[in-house]
Parts: sequence; structure tokens; C-alpha cells
Amino acid sequence: MSGTSKISKTGFRAIPAALAFSVLAGCSFFGGDETVAFEDLTAQQIFSKGELQLEQGQPDDAAVTFGEIERLYPYSDFAQRALIMQAFSYHKDEDYPNSRAAAQRYIDFYPVEQDAAYAHYLLALSYYDQIDEIGRDQGLTFQALQALRTVIEQYPGTEYATASIPKFDLAFSHLAAKEMEIGRYYLKRGFYAASVNRFRIVVEDFQTTTHTAEALHRLVEAYLSLGLTAEAQTAGAILGHNYQNTEWYAESYALLTGQGLQPASTGDNWLSSIYRQVLLGEWL
Repeated sequence: MSGTSKISKTGFRAIPAALAFSVLAGCSFFGGDETVAFEDLTAQQIFSKGELQLEQGQPDDAAVTFGEIERLYPYSDFAQRALIMQAFSYHKDEDYPNSRAAAQRYIDFYPVEQDAAYAHYLLALSYYDQIDEIGRDQGLTFQALQALRTVIEQYPGTEYATASIPKFDLAFSHLAAKEMEIGRYYLKRGFYAASVNRFRIVVEDFQTTTHTAEALHRLVEAYLSLGLTAEAQTAGAILGHNYQNTEWYAESYALLTGQGLQPASTGDNWLSSIYRQVLLGEWL
């Protein structure tokens, strides 16, 4: 596959012009007769057949066809190209485990080849494209983050790194959203200490996400419920320093002033340390 091909809106590269030509030419190899044995075809003919199946919306069949090149012509140039196309075909068919396995085989066999970056990207997508619900197992999100980080760090400046960065940010935010969901659950049911632990994770580990302002507000709520006014005031002060124009600060300010308190860093606690970092410009 050519390194100059582009990523489509779905995250996959378009088939290069040279290979697209082979798809058209491939029609003459088969003539509508699908009974020709793979053993009677050349590697190029099998490759063209796989591409034709992709064009016809049959990625599951294409994946099997590309796999035949690996079986029949394991040491050919077409075997290398077929392996990455097999990973692509499996992913297009939403067969993520097999897509991941094919991509990993490419990385293992051809670690320095041009399409290694794309193989890493497909590997990351095999995790990322399954992150669709906050309530699901977050193990996939962690694996997606690790795989996307590999693409970003090992292939900086490439189209794949560029495509991976926003996906990494979204996956990162997804983890924060999960912590917020659990924290709200505990807070609503009066398990204030447990909720504090979750919101603290968001403030300390996910401060670059959009969930930080709400996490600080929920800390104000939880700490006030626990009678820990110093912590509540400090959380309100951090919120006011960074998110003064948000609804979360307005609600926290109303809660604090309703109890005769003001947003201010008081006491010696983990939030006070963060507040000092804010004043020094080292936080967020």
C-alpha cells in the first residue's frame, strides 16, 4: 500500500490508484466464475479478488481471500501487502479480534516496513472503535489509550499520529466520565467519602478533560455533606480560579455562601496543595 494514500472519514486509507487498477483488471481473471480454486491463481490475481470483494461490500470474504495469499505465497511481496489488507478487511467487517491479530502479525513480521504505522493504527482502532458506552468494561479504553499513544510517539508527524491525537483525547475523557458516573452514584446515595475518592481522581489525573469543573463542584457538595468545610472552600476556590464563568462555580458559590462560607484556600490538605500550584501557574 502506498504511503501517500489518505485516511477516509471512517479512519481507513483509500486503496491506492495502482491497486485500484488491479481491482478493475481483476474482473477479467474471474469472469463471474467463483469456482476457480485459489491454488490455480497467482498471488496478484488473489489480491485483486480480495480488493474486488472489498469494493463489492464483502469484507468478510475479502479477509479470507487475502489470507490465502499468506498461505499459498508466504514469502512474496503480495503476502506482506495482503496481511495489512486482511487486517483492514476484518476491521471493516467489525471483526475486531481478528483485525487486531492480523495487524499484530504484520507488526511482528514487518516492524520497519512502510505500513507498520498503519498496522499500529489499525491495532489501536480495534480497541477504540469498541468504546461506545461509559458503562462498559474500561479495559478496552486503557488498551486503546496505550495503542494510540504508541502511534503518536513512534510515528510523529504522520497522518496516523494526527488521526490518533483526537481519539486519544476522547478515550482519556471517556475514562474521566466513568469516574464521574461512579462518583455521582455514590454522592446521590450518601456515600460521600467514596464519592470524594472518585472526584479526586478526576481532579488529579484527568484535569485536562472537560469533567474537571464538575468534579470540583461535586467535591464541594461532598465535603460540605461531610462537614469538612476547609476542603469544600478550597475546592470552591480552585473552581473559581479556573472556571469562574461556569454553572458549576455558580452552584458551588451558592452552596458555600448559603452556609456562611467563602471560596478560599484554608487548612492543609490535598486541595490546598493544588491551589498553591494554581497560583504558581503550574496546574492546568
